[in-house]
Amino acid sequence: MLLPRTRTETEFVEVVRLTAPGHLTPKGLSGDTVDIWVEHEARQALELIAALPPGEQHRCFVPGWGIRAHGPTDPLFEIAFCFRCHGARLWGPDVPPALRGQPFDADSPAAHELLRRFRARLPPEPAAAPPG
Repeated sequence: MLLPRTRTETEFVEVVRLTAPGHLTPKGLSGDTVDIWVEHEARQALELIAALPPGEQHRCFVPGWGIRAHGPTDPLFEIAFCFRCHGARLWGPDVPPALRGQPFDADSPAAHELLRRFRARLPPEPAAAPPG
């Protein structure tokens, strides 16, 4: 996947779980921040995203995950990922129009690893109470 030039300025990355209707706005993502990746972890995540190979996008685009990349003073860009339809949308002041919508291969090893890392940030499901 092609990322904006500003990716090199990223200091930390917010992992966003998109759950509510209307989670995509013209200004970017809305959802719950479930983790913050800094330094090595942020660089690894961006390398993994950059390694997502192109794919064929389907139609649904109901993303469940996103990231916000932050520089030293301002947000740099945001990406929403739909692993069902193999699509990503990017926002940000320095995101050129050609990069705003990109299909990716959601069946690739890089996509599987990225989704695994996202899911690892969810809190564990509460155990069911014993009956009675």
